[in-house]
Amino acid sequence: MKKKSFKMTVSILAALLFISLILYLSWGTYKISPLDIINTLLGGGTKLQKASLLNTRLPRLLVGISSVGIALSTAGVLLQTITKNELADSGIIGINAGAAVAAVIFISLKTEDYYSELGALSIYVLPFMAILGAGISAIILYFLSSRDRVRPKRLLLIGIGINAGLSAFITFFTFRGGAGDYNRVLIWTSGSLWGSGWDYAKIIIPLVIIMFTLVIMNYKKLDVLNLSDEHGVCLGLNLNKERKKFLTIAVILAGAATAFAGNIGFIGLICPHIARRLVGPYHKNFLVISAIISAVIILLADAVSRNLFSPIEIPVGITISIFGVPYFIYLMMKEN
Repeated sequence: MKKKSFKMTVSILAALLFISLILYLSWGTYKISPLDIINTLLGGGTKLQKASLLNTRLPRLLVGISSVGIALSTAGVLLQTITKNELADSGIIGINAGAAVAAVIFISLKTEDYYSELGALSIYVLPFMAILGAGISAIILYFLSSRDRVRPKRLLLIGIGINAGLSAFITFFTFRGGAGDYNRVLIWTSGSLWGSGWDYAKIIIPLVIIMFTLVIMNYKKLDVLNLSDEHGVCLGLNLNKERKKFLTIAVILAGAATAFAGNIGFIGLICPHIARRLVGPYHKNFLVISAIISAVIILLADAVSRNLFSPIEIPVGITISIFGVPYFIYLMMKEN
């Protein structure tokens, strides 16, 4: 893609992102004008504006952009490159479902006492369990799909099977629990940013920045992985080693995203598709574009989820799926 065209695309998406940021921060039960938003962020504003922006909307915005937007879109890019299949996504091959299973089991064990035992650290227990579940799911997926090396097609197909099995397991435990557990699990597995605060933001933001920077630094290796295995070997790339490395990064990103925001699908599938169509297949360009697109989508979707039926809040994962499913069907029809 020409440099001038790429800059224009980035400029347009940056403008959309800015509009989404303003809309997200201003729209709510308590509306705040754009000027008041700027004034409050600079240290001014009323107590109510500070409480609404700095304690509720801003940390939720940052968690949404980092955990759901950048983390899931980057994980989707990596998995699609590893498997050489544009339909690969952490929500399809069982990584998100592994995180959800661990969280559902933890919730069903009636472990209310850990809140009082751990104090301030208690908010990290459920996310930790989710990351652990994603890691175990990925390890099982890796060993079942590889003998001497990672086989992309086998990884994708076995991942689909694991995802189906884990989803059935989640359904079983959901109905097995009580009404309170059922509602809690349903909201979490549907994907929601409700309750996201600065404690979550302080963990997820540095993690995503480190992982995303690591991926960007290795964009040339990702470009080589897009080629046939024969070309990759001829160019001196250790395919098995690199696939393991990028699969590990994808698991960390997807597991962390699911841990802090629940099981949100389609972001890791749709955003790389759109980015690839806009700027081409080279990872240096479309990784950044995919991250920006996903940030815009999650902000608009969460703004709608919070406010459309206020005071009732819809899980953002449901809103994204409503728009994601038609686009997915469109992609399938176009491929055919």
